[in-house]
Amino acid sequence: MKKLIAVMIAASFASAAYAAPATYKIDTKHSMPRFEYSHFGYSVQLSRFDNTTGTITLDRAAKTGSVDVTIDAKSVNTGSSLFNGHIQGKDFFDTVEYPTITFKSNHLKFEGDKVVSVDGNLTVKGITKPVTLTLNSFLCMPHPMLKKEACGATATTVIKRSDFNMGKYAPYVGDEVTLTIPVESVKQ
Repeated sequence: MKKLIAVMIAASFASAAYAAPATYKIDTKHSMPRFEYSHFGYSVQLSRFDNTTGTITLDRAAKTGSVDVTIDAKSVNTGSSLFNGHIQGKDFFDTVEYPTITFKSNHLKFEGDKVVSVDGNLTVKGITKPVTLTLNSFLCMPHPMLKKEACGATATTVIKRSDFNMGKYAPYVGDEVTLTIPVESVKQ
């Protein structure tokens, strides 16, 4: 009987731990958002941002949480230092006036204990628009090297550059931009 009571108590502590919200810090070395667009119809160009920070809070039992991401727009990496400077100018990211891009969630959609999409507000160049990030993958498990719980996901959405006052050269340079946000985070 004592063993049964001990097992029940241990199980209640384990479920209480699972039910508690957990906060994860974004791993900047494994979270590099990228964007792609048509270049005159010749090709699809792919660029990324090399510095992203933020936090993710998840309560999988209550099926709630939040996502708060800040991207350093000056860390844009097009593969060309000349083009990096060009794309940071006033016609595009205007990083002197708007050095960061942010995403703040207002709703996470769960299927079971997995997040499948995140609704929130994307702010680029001081302009905020609602977007839905669709998660193509989502996984939480113990990190094999850090020995802490970690969560990762790859999210995508499509936006229009012109919605954020960045529409120069459209439609020759595609107005539609696919954002892909791979993110890994470690429990704090």
